[in-house]
Amino acid sequence: MIGELRSMIDRRGILWGVLGAAIAASTAGCASGQGRTPNRVQRGGFSDIAFADWTDAEPEYLLYPGDEIEIALPTATELTRTLRVGPDGRVALPLIGQAMAADRTLSELEYTLSEAYAAELVRPVVEVTLKQAGPIRVWVAGEVRTPGVYDMNGDIDAYQAVVQAGDFLATARPQEVALIRRGPGGVRMMRVVDLRPRRGEVVALRRGDILFAPRSTLGELANFFTQIRNALPIGFNYSINGQFQQF
Repeated sequence: MIGELRSMIDRRGILWGVLGAAIAASTAGCASGQGRTPNRVQRGGFSDIAFADWTDAEPEYLLYPGDEIEIALPTATELTRTLRVGPDGRVALPLIGQAMAADRTLSELEYTLSEAYAAELVRPVVEVTLKQAGPIRVWVAGEVRTPGVYDMNGDIDAYQAVVQAGDFLATARPQEVALIRRGPGGVRMMRVVDLRPRRGEVVALRRGDILFAPRSTLGELANFFTQIRNALPIGFNYSINGQFQQF
C-alpha cells in the first residue's frame, strides 16, 4: 500500500503544476482582511480548491486504525472489550458484529454503538475511552530523496520529518514548503513554512500532516493536490481495496 503511494508521489512529471496562485490567494486574502472565509484558487481547467484560515487550535480527536480503545457497557459489563481499531477502520463487538470506528470522535462512536445495541439491550449505554493512540503518520512529498508516508515516533517537527524522508534534494526550495493540515471541523488548512536548516521555523507536526517541498515555486503544489485530493476526503482518509487508510 505504501509502495503504491510512493509510486504515485514520485511521478513528478504528473505532479508538477500550478498552485503558486493558491498560496498567493491565501496570503492575499489574509493581508486584505478576507481571512474569515476559505481561500480559493481557480486557474484554467483547474477546479477550485479551498483552504480554510490557519489555526493552531486542536481539532476534536478522530479515531484511527491502530488506536486501542475500551468499549464499556456499564449495564452489561460482560460485553466490555478493549480492542484495537483494525486496518479497515472497524472493531468487532459481541452481539452486533463489525462496527466502523475510524474517522469518528469518541462521542460519535458511543452514539453509533448505543443505537446498534438498542435492539439487544434494555439500557444500551456505551462508553468509549481511548487507551492508546496508534502511530502518527505524516506524508512527505515533492523534492525530497524518499517521498512517502512515514510513521513518527513521539513528537517530531517538520524538518525532522524531511530528514526522515532523506532530506531535501538540491533542487528543492526549503524556504517555501507547503504544510497541509486537517483543522477543526475537518477543514483543510494550508500554510507556507521555512524549513531551511538552522534558519527556518520549528514546526511541530500532527497526525495526518502533509509536507510538500516544491522544486521551483509553490505553483507545483496545485497539480500535486489535485492528484491526491480525490483520495483525501475531509479527514485525510481514503480506502484502497476496502482497506481503510488514514494519514
